[in-house]
Amino acid sequence: MENLEKQLICPICLEMFTKPVVILPCQHNLCRKCANDVFQASNPYLPTRTGAVTSGGRFRCPSCRHEVVLDRHGVYGLQRNLLVENIIDMFKQESSSSKPAPERKEEMPMCDVHADEKINIFCVTHGVPTCSMCKVFGEHKDCEVAPISSIYQTKKTELSDGIAMMVGNNDRIQGIISQLEEACRAVEENGRRQKTVVCEKFDQLYSVLEAKKREMSQKVTAEQEEKVNYIRSLTRKYSDHLEESCKIVEMGIQTMEEAEMALFLQNTKPLLKKIADASSTAHLDQIERGYEKMDHYKVDFRKERKALRTIDFIQDEDDEDEDAEAKEEAQIVSAGDVVSAPQHHPPTQTTL
Repeated sequence: MENLEKQLICPICLEMFTKPVVILPCQHNLCRKCANDVFQASNPYLPTRTGAVTSGGRFRCPSCRHEVVLDRHGVYGLQRNLLVENIIDMFKQESSSSKPAPERKEEMPMCDVHADEKINIFCVTHGVPTCSMCKVFGEHKDCEVAPISSIYQTKKTELSDGIAMMVGNNDRIQGIISQLEEACRAVEENGRRQKTVVCEKFDQLYSVLEAKKREMSQKVTAEQEEKVNYIRSLTRKYSDHLEESCKIVEMGIQTMEEAEMALFLQNTKPLLKKIADASSTAHLDQIERGYEKMDHYKVDFRKERKALRTIDFIQDEDDEDEDAEAKEEAQIVSAGDVVSAPQHHPPTQTTL
């Protein structure tokens, strides 16, 4: 018992471990309070709340000097050593039962039926302790009985075995809990990683759509600018023609005011030639009907919209082949380009 007691001594307080007992990664044990004291002494500048460390840190094991790294839960994130705690409970029980109580007179329970008789036998039939009078004259006279001391040893052995079995079962459950916690952390990490992959895939799809949108917009813009420039050039030509016509009209009005007939006739001939030339617009172009329309750029994304709505995770467990992925992206790009090519004809030359 003395050797066992030495193994249950905390290296910090030099007393028997007090609950809860934490187990370090190096497999040495400490009282949680002692571990917290060592941690706070090694990390004096970490924030605390009511004496409990609320952030991660590190300290060294007082037994082997192994560095212990803690998470944000601090010392409270260390696992409890339920096996050591149960051994301490059993040791204390054995120690208290093996030490005789000082000047304590042993008191034996008395029979409820026979007040003067002590309970000194055990009824095996009914499984209850009783007295000799109950066996001879009472309700247990036809029952099988045994000395209470032998039954005591048997039941004590059964209880001890049951406690040992529960200690082992608790240790096994603690191991299962640790595995479940590790699996939970793995699931969270894998989930974060897969969400990152999904976001990257969608970002690639967004970039393909953005590039296609710019390309299609540039096609519309190019024809828009071409038509606008052409119409503005025609506007300038007609404006120049109108200005020249106005000047000829002014010259005609001035000529009409000439009183000298010979001079009037001299000026009339070239003026009539200019009026005839100005009256003709054969040299000026005219835009064809519907030239200003842009509705030949038609798009229909119903198939692509349906395809996007069916996006989901692949069922095959194998990794996605890079060549197949590149081919799929090329198909998306080609499918998005459902634009009818503009049939742009040069404007025909007509007369007004």
